[in-house]
Amino acid sequence: MTFSWFLAAADGHARAGILRTAHGEVETPVFMPVGTAGTVKAMTADAVRSTGARIVLGNTYHLMLRPGAERVAALGGLHRFMDWPGPILTDSGGFQVMSLAKLRRLDADGVTFQSHLDGASYRLTPARATEIQHLLDATISMVLDECTPYPATEQQAEQSMRLSMQWAARSREAFVARDGYAQFGIVQGGVYPALRAASAASLVAIGFEGYAIGGLAVGEGQAAMFATLEATVPHLPADRPRYLMGVGTPEDLLGAVERGVDMFDCVIPTRAGRTGRAYTSRGILNLRNACHAGDPAPLDPDCACPACTRHGRAYLHHLFRAEEMLGPMLLTWHNVAYYQQLMRGMRAAILEGGLAAFVARTKQGWREGNGVLQDGLP
Repeated sequence: MTFSWFLAAADGHARAGILRTAHGEVETPVFMPVGTAGTVKAMTADAVRSTGARIVLGNTYHLMLRPGAERVAALGGLHRFMDWPGPILTDSGGFQVMSLAKLRRLDADGVTFQSHLDGASYRLTPARATEIQHLLDATISMVLDECTPYPATEQQAEQSMRLSMQWAARSREAFVARDGYAQFGIVQGGVYPALRAASAASLVAIGFEGYAIGGLAVGEGQAAMFATLEATVPHLPADRPRYLMGVGTPEDLLGAVERGVDMFDCVIPTRAGRTGRAYTSRGILNLRNACHAGDPAPLDPDCACPACTRHGRAYLHHLFRAEEMLGPMLLTWHNVAYYQQLMRGMRAAILEGGLAAFVARTKQGWREGNGVLQDGLP
């Protein structure tokens, strides 16, 4: 099967589509749960599937360090290794090198770094990052890029972007084309529209099966992120999927889909689940708060996950207060289920031409609920 993205409907800039890959089809817009080290934390593969998720993300940096890409390949690839026969997208590891490595040295050809695990020295180049993802058997591979820090001057952002474009070309040269597999380029350029446009043009000239927007949700704020999306998306091919990396909150997802983005990933729902924070149709709830101690009500009456259908808020509160591992497991399951439900709702609304009304109803539910989505919600 040839890797492709098919447009089913549009509503303004928002798009509903179907991603066809060697490992199955995925409806977009889609949120990809993050399976950093070959697992979505606190969830079994069956639990992830039960939420409606059809594609997950794996991390090149973590898997290259442990257990090693060659070992995963020898064991049949990441799909078999983690019991996920569906599509897997792997990031290139560049962000983790910059954020986690103990020591790192960047040059024109790649980055040398020390593992955050044991201090061992590693070298990651565009070709090696591409090779690792091939060994993992990633359905969708990402080019190696430098995630431009924030804040950065326009000169700094341009220098970083130019390096990422050089690495993108080298990553493409190293990519082994196969039916149903893809490699995505990553647009960089900070919050500067001209740099984003130049980066997109460079990537389109190279030619990729899809295009990602990187370097956002790194401290610039939601307004700047949305403005950058508005300046970037028009420069990306209309017949290819668009992926916003590392984003985000439910409100971020609504706004980005409205601006034409198709694919997302973020650790927020799983990380929040492990700390007692629940995303619901009625806003955010902190299950550690004492107000839930005697509350038998379901976490979210609109959710069909086990945390909501089999338990009350009081029990979930008890699990966190007692430090029982079932608490993080159930809440993570719920958060991933809620994110999937939100994406399905947006897709259905786009198909019906009613996304604006869906967004308004969703935000109204957050306002009227017991929780508060985030400070300053309009």
